[in-house]
Amino acid sequence: MSKKWMIASDLHGSAHYCRLLLERFEQEQADRLIFLGDLLYHGPRNDLPMEYDTKAVTRLLNSVKDKLLCVKGNCDSEVDQMVLEFPVLAEYAVLPVGSRLCYLTHGHSYGPENPPPMAKGDLLLCGHIHVPVCDERDGYVYLNPGSVSLPKENTPHSYMTLEDGVFTWKDVTTGEPYMTWDSK
Repeated sequence: MSKKWMIASDLHGSAHYCRLLLERFEQEQADRLIFLGDLLYHGPRNDLPMEYDTKAVTRLLNSVKDKLLCVKGNCDSEVDQMVLEFPVLAEYAVLPVGSRLCYLTHGHSYGPENPPPMAKGDLLLCGHIHVPVCDERDGYVYLNPGSVSLPKENTPHSYMTLEDGVFTWKDVTTGEPYMTWDSK
């Protein structure tokens, strides 16, 4: 039976975009929501996102804790783990996608300029730069879902899905797809 993943990054404490993302998660009927870091705080280089409310985001995310798989972003810290009821401090995770391995990380420690050791054809999923990316690199493919709440370079507020080997980037405000990549 095929599993569907929803992949997002860089929420940065926006209760507005967290609610939208969770509505899309329910509509997508995804099995898991994979978060590539930066859940609660905006960081010193970012403007405050719409409806910045870390306590509300904490409640919303804790309500779906059994569906989340998260890695640590550069704005995530040990104090976040004190209020979140699911692990958020792993630097990376590795999951199989067909015959490939998929490395999940935020992008600030390991990223496209400093990838972890990977076999030919493996996938590197990162957030951090707030821009959607699909780039076939030397031996691996770099994918970035963009940012849910603080997109850059005139890109949409976005997330990705992965189903049957196909990655699809979608606008979180409309749910409409705008880019795809088939990993097969």
